[in-house]
Amino acid sequence: MRSVYLGTAQFAAGVLRHLVAAGTVPELVVTRPDRPAGRGRKLTPPPVADAARELGIAIAQPDDVNDQLSRQTIAEVQPQALLVCAYGALITEPLLSTYETFNVHPSLLPRWRGAAPIERAIIEGDSETGVSIMRLVEGLDCGPVCARVHEAITPEDSFGTLSARLELRSAELLTEILASPQPFVEQDESGATYAEKIAAADRILDASRSAAEQERVVRALAPHIGARVELEDGTMLAVRRAHVDHERLIYDEVVPPGSRAMSWEEFQRRRGE
Repeated sequence: MRSVYLGTAQFAAGVLRHLVAAGTVPELVVTRPDRPAGRGRKLTPPPVADAARELGIAIAQPDDVNDQLSRQTIAEVQPQALLVCAYGALITEPLLSTYETFNVHPSLLPRWRGAAPIERAIIEGDSETGVSIMRLVEGLDCGPVCARVHEAITPEDSFGTLSARLELRSAELLTEILASPQPFVEQDESGATYAEKIAAADRILDASRSAAEQERVVRALAPHIGARVELEDGTMLAVRRAHVDHERLIYDEVVPPGSRAMSWEEFQRRRGE
């Protein structure tokens, strides 16, 4: 099936690589424009642009995928479907009604609609998550679903380990659906929950919460965002790894301001503790 892939984030880049490895090669990849990033504010391509170039797939980076020029660019490759994954911008009419759209979402919809489904599933202590393939509509992850696959969340899972498995499961499920289309079924609105974007406050480890809850935050934000804790002297310390011991949160790996990652023991030695 001829397709155009729309994605931007690192998760979408991983799914694209797995899709191509499985033999599903889009005719075109559409992603967001390069943006300034890092301390030097260097103009940086999104992860999907890097992946597409590595894979030898033509790319387009429009400011607005819905404008006439962008629609014409997509139409020129004569796709039968749009494959959407973590694109990060609204896709509206007439694109939605011109092509069948298959949107990859890493949760068991209607649970965890929104921007941070993997992080929120870990933070809330869910025992499983998964991948849903839905038809894109003008609404937040509320389109009808044609396929789901379940994935267990282990007590050791971080965002990094879980997202890597979900990238592969996403590509496998999407490949199956493209080969053998299934009917779309409306979501049960009574089960909808929302995965709000991770805000600065979500990163701070709250000592008033249990050690288990704090440890889940550490895992949910590792390694891409990072949890933080404020020490008694006001130092804001990034926490990469932690574990629970006798209902106490024990830091395993931390990153002091302006420094490299190190063990908690090394950090204490450096402070003379």
